[in-house]
Amino acid sequence: MILEGRACASGAGTIIAAFATWKGAAFGTGLKTYSEVELSDRERKVRGSIEGMPEADTFLIERCVELVLEHFEIKLGGKVKTSSNIPLAGGLKSSSAAANATVLATLNAIGESMPPLDAVKLGVRAAREAKVTITGSFDDACASFFGGVVITDNRKLELLKREEYNSKVLIFAPNRKVFSSQTNVKRSELIAPYIDLAYELALAGEYEKAMTLNGFLYCSALGFDTECILQALECGVKGVSLSGSGPAYVALVKESQVEELRSAWESCGMEGRVIETSINNRDAMSL
Repeated sequence: MILEGRACASGAGTIIAAFATWKGAAFGTGLKTYSEVELSDRERKVRGSIEGMPEADTFLIERCVELVLEHFEIKLGGKVKTSSNIPLAGGLKSSSAAANATVLATLNAIGESMPPLDAVKLGVRAAREAKVTITGSFDDACASFFGGVVITDNRKLELLKREEYNSKVLIFAPNRKVFSSQTNVKRSELIAPYIDLAYELALAGEYEKAMTLNGFLYCSALGFDTECILQALECGVKGVSLSGSGPAYVALVKESQVEELRSAWESCGMEGRVIETSINNRDAMSL
């Protein structure tokens, strides 16, 4: 017996990073991660692979498959493979997308379903066990899974708000990698009172002001350059931030601002690439 399932989930960008207060906000992007799961009663273990990255750690996606099977008390093993156009370890929620896509692909393979928030929480549990997150990244996982803009309490695993929001998104993704699990939490906690102010702006729907304040605060706390943020503001952009723990920057831009900001970021002196996409308002899906 062989069971097969496929699914995809989107990456996300930061409005409020949750490192300081465990409260976050994020939005889905058009970048995607795809997961393929093949299960068999002849297999005992789950073996994972990531396309184009033969040496990558695959514990997260393997654990997602295992947790789904454990939930339904199904004893199978097999293979899980992911592929993605989301830069790894850039603050663009590649882990959340991989977890969501793999949970959905496993559900698809076994012909089962579960409430969407339960599926998200299962992926968050796997991410914690894989130690790829500090707060559980519930905000990132919800943005990846549901699309649109989400606001969450990560400590309570509560989705407080979700709404559709239309905007072009420009991303500057430096070549270097920064893993969320290595974020300096003590430095982040120093800015908590000011992150609370940004969070209140997000709750009030002032997403662009919230993310720009978030960007300046976390760049200061975590030692990132604010030049990319200032360049975006010079182009008339209202919402720009360091995404997650960096090193990527994300901006909500109008069509008329895309080329000017692209040019500024391409000549900013850091090696990397500029990615153009949009806010994704669709939820994650089985294929």
